[in-house]
Amino acid sequence: MRTRTATPSPARRPQLVRALGAGCLVLCLAAAVGCRQDMHDQPKYEAFEADDFFPDHAAARPQVANTVAHGFLRADTGYYTGADDKGTMVDGFPMDELRAHWPGDVADLSDEEFTRVVLKRGEQKFNTFCTPCHGRVGTGNGMIVQRGFKQPTSYHDERLRTSPAGYFVNVMTVGFGQMSSYASQVTPEERWAITAYIRSLQLSQSVRTVELDPDDLQRLEEPPADAAAGHGEHEAPAGDHSGEK
Repeated sequence: MRTRTATPSPARRPQLVRALGAGCLVLCLAAAVGCRQDMHDQPKYEAFEADDFFPDHAAARPQVANTVAHGFLRADTGYYTGADDKGTMVDGFPMDELRAHWPGDVADLSDEEFTRVVLKRGEQKFNTFCTPCHGRVGTGNGMIVQRGFKQPTSYHDERLRTSPAGYFVNVMTVGFGQMSSYASQVTPEERWAITAYIRSLQLSQSVRTVELDPDDLQRLEEPPADAAAGHGEHEAPAGDHSGEK
């Protein structure tokens, strides 16, 4: 006896195609779910995961004592922190070390030219990181102080005028009082550059007019560019510019 196979009507063919497509999709998803997850579930310890192998039951191990990351050896503590191994603040500026570590090619610069480079960098970083509290000339009347923040000591205070240069580098490195450390934001070279610029500010507010040459006296009489434009902070100078003290 001959069997006849039923042929789907043209109206039902799209439904069968969709059904077959859905079935294939389900099979593909099932195959994907059944794949091995070795790359996702690796035999390793996650952060803060416990482990019975060690006495403290912590999988993460502490850093080996006296470990120094490559490129982060700070053997010269005086240069990197402003204070030597005994905690004494460094007096003076380590210009040779600064030149050796300075970014860019400064080997051919004269001492005067390199000093100008250091002061220029110090001015840039001082205006970026220090002026919000200390103000443009270091009197401690920065913008956030004018808005209620505690006023820092003026750089023109006698104690800070006579403090060694390393003191300012050390404060920038480890922080002091309400001032946090800037070690992660300002490099050691930039800390020394800022200190050099602070020294120039101290000199600018305490030098006697009789010690100035005629060109400097003429520039002193001229209004600052930002004052002429009606911008900037209006801070009273801390020093006496009227003549001999």
